[in-house]
Amino acid sequence: MAAAAFHTLKVARVERLTDDSAAVTFDVPAHLAGEYAFAAGQALTLRRFIDGEEHRRSYSICAPAGSRPRIGVREIPGGLFSSWLVRQVRPGAEIDVLPPTGSLRADPAVPARHLMIAAGSGITPMISIAATVLRNSGTHVRLLYGNRTSKTVMFAEELGDLKNRYLSRLQIVHVLSREPRDVELFSGRLDAARLRRLLTTLTPVDDVDHVWLCGPLRMVTDARDVLADLGVPREKVHVELFHVDEPPPEPRRDAPAVTGETSDVTIILDGRKSTATVPRHRPILDSAQATRADLPYACKGGVCGTCRARVTDGKVEMARNYALEPSEVAAGFVLTCQSRPVTASVTLDYDA
Repeated sequence: MAAAAFHTLKVARVERLTDDSAAVTFDVPAHLAGEYAFAAGQALTLRRFIDGEEHRRSYSICAPAGSRPRIGVREIPGGLFSSWLVRQVRPGAEIDVLPPTGSLRADPAVPARHLMIAAGSGITPMISIAATVLRNSGTHVRLLYGNRTSKTVMFAEELGDLKNRYLSRLQIVHVLSREPRDVELFSGRLDAARLRRLLTTLTPVDDVDHVWLCGPLRMVTDARDVLADLGVPREKVHVELFHVDEPPPEPRRDAPAVTGETSDVTIILDGRKSTATVPRHRPILDSAQATRADLPYACKGGVCGTCRARVTDGKVEMARNYALEPSEVAAGFVLTCQSRPVTASVTLDYDA
């Protein structure tokens, strides 16, 4: 399978959501419509060159499946992409965009009960999933959404419209950490203690078919732990991170480290094989880009999964993984942005 290529898309619309966030909608030419058709939960990777240096960022799609692709962006102070998208980009601007990627996908064809837990800009994939799956008359959605104050709630009006449209099948609970609510349970952070109370008193999980999590690492980790304690099978829980607030851990070694400073790494991508000698102290993606500029990547933080490849020979050590499922890791897949070679030779298949 050929790797997806960037295409230059025009910005159709920029909507200000809050003081520090916006939604950006893209026009897709008819001949690219198939490439940019997306499933609810997927993301777009944007590319920008600054002073000759290439930068990429991945943003979740926040539109229902079947509509024009739209991303939600919250500004990060000093952010190369977020400040530009929120403050400067206007309709008519041209931006390099990869076709949709990501394994976070919701199937609207099957009626189901969905639980969504999001914080801040983690609402972006959730609004796509909710608006898509609720088209099925047998589907029900419960959303727990955490923010600092009511003024920082992204897509507030859109969520209200969805609630009005699907009154009996959509439940939305807003939890604010810096603004008092009439109900104490809804005032504070979505931490483990509050999530446990919400999931045992207000939105029981015994009948849930799918759980969708998106937010900071701490919230996602707390939610996973609480859900596991409440008996929700891991395979029902689908996760996307938009921010990782801790450094990668040191590689864990079950055996003594292999001696030597370099490894011969073979890359298979788009059916083409190439081999390069790379240092063992650097991530394979960073090193291999010198000879394979077409290697796919977006965040380089172990979050998006764009750089996923399968190890078919040799061994690597993966420092961080927030994108691959345990079954993928067991099958030999790694995130090349987080993996360093251990053996004298390694083969990575991006086409697997």
